[in-house]
Amino acid sequence: MSGMTSHSTLRAVLFDRDDTIAYTDPGVYREAALWAAQTFGLDPHEVGAGMQAQWQARAFSWWHLRTQAQEDTFWDEYSLELARRLNLTPTQAAQLSARYPYEAFMKPVPDARAVLEGLRARGLRLGVLSNTLPSIDRTLAFLGLNDLIDAAVATCTVGIHKPEPGAYHAAAQALGVPAGTVLFIDDKQENVDAARAVGMHAALIDLSGDTPGALRRLGEVTGLVDRIGVATPTGTR
Repeated sequence: MSGMTSHSTLRAVLFDRDDTIAYTDPGVYREAALWAAQTFGLDPHEVGAGMQAQWQARAFSWWHLRTQAQEDTFWDEYSLELARRLNLTPTQAAQLSARYPYEAFMKPVPDARAVLEGLRARGLRLGVLSNTLPSIDRTLAFLGLNDLIDAAVATCTVGIHKPEPGAYHAAAQALGVPAGTVLFIDDKQENVDAARAVGMHAALIDLSGDTPGALRRLGEVTGLVDRIGVATPTGTR
């Protein structure tokens, strides 16, 4: 693939989460709006619009969170703000948030589990590095992928976000491998460029298929691994 550089053979594959191994399903907004309409007697269109507006208003206000306790406080505040936006009581908003938490809007991309299983079967360690809240393990569990991931790094917990070099070093350390033996997959070019700058193999993925030269399906990672090669385990002749 164009843009790849030749480093060591691979010991690990590191993925971004959103729009790489998972995506946001807009259908869940419709489902949540209908549930709220039936439960609280609201207009479903107003609920759906209000939920999306609330997320957009707070989408970049969580970067400073470092612990699960801080995240829990964030979501409590988020729920109260949503209550005001939708004219719900705090108790009703908490019910809505509990029924449709953050991770409920995520779905695994097609063949995600099969691709990860295939990579693990080849002896590769697998990681996730995402600019996200501390609850990354919970989201991966909801996606049904957590048992396949050796190290999940939420940049909030380390206080360094992609594309800062420290984020990639933290992920390589969590995987227990040198950066040069890692293949990194992300949907943002600046994050891919930063991974290459710290010595990782890296490739851009665009599940929409609009970016020339980018991977279009997660399954294409397997072919990329074939071309780079997998390191022979230590002690194997």
